[in-house]
Amino acid sequence: MAETVTESREPRLLLPLVFVAATIVAQIGYPLTSGGARDRITVAVVLLSAGAALAHATVTRGPRYAIGFLVIVSGLGLTAEVIGTATGVPFGCYEYAADRLGPALLTVPLLVPLAWTGGLYPVWLVAGMLARRTLTRIVATAVGAVGWDLFLDPQMVADGQWTWCDTDSGLPGLEWIPVTNYLGWFGLALVMGGLLAVWEQAAPDPVRTPAQDARARARVVPVVLFLWTWLGSALAHAVFLGLLPSAGYGFAGMAVLGVPLLVAAARARG
Repeated sequence: MAETVTESREPRLLLPLVFVAATIVAQIGYPLTSGGARDRITVAVVLLSAGAALAHATVTRGPRYAIGFLVIVSGLGLTAEVIGTATGVPFGCYEYAADRLGPALLTVPLLVPLAWTGGLYPVWLVAGMLARRTLTRIVATAVGAVGWDLFLDPQMVADGQWTWCDTDSGLPGLEWIPVTNYLGWFGLALVMGGLLAVWEQAAPDPVRTPAQDARARARVVPVVLFLWTWLGSALAHAVFLGLLPSAGYGFAGMAVLGVPLLVAAARARG
């Protein structure tokens, strides 16, 4: 009897939805602030988006799965950032501004690996909704992650959160961010996706949602986060932040997942 109750229980999505709403409100405030206030908004956005990801992972897959996701993504993210700032591998030569985003480990703000978790989680789940094969999901996740960074890096560099040594070998209109950065993101996201695919199979799944409508409701959180990141960032970069090139690049990069997601949603509603 206890097993039956567990099998049919629907995830409690209130807390993840609160985190999503707070994330959106904080991001709306970003272009309306500057200086120290903008730094505080940046910190809030990262913490809230990571909170949304981990809360959703906990209520849909259980705390062990959520902890594993955090360890894989933030752990690899922090390792890559520490190595990257020290050696230039795998992203290129760069450095973070001091004392703007809170405590740091070897010059890397500890907030940064949490940003990896908050940003990659909706990309990973949306890729899983669309891809039938694991390898396809991993590659799609890496492409989506690069699309996200085509928004993130120009925005943060324009705000002075980090700077690049090479400022003339980037994409047209974004020459001040080297192409090696996006190649590094793609490679690292592939590794993250591969480990997450293994973790998907190894982690327990105590919270099941067998009914189709329950599964659809559980997907609201990652879908809203993904669409807001994709469409909201494109609008913000083009209209409010004066970053038209990154608006186009980021929109195109995330559209690899975003367009099929919208098509699938339209078909489901039809």
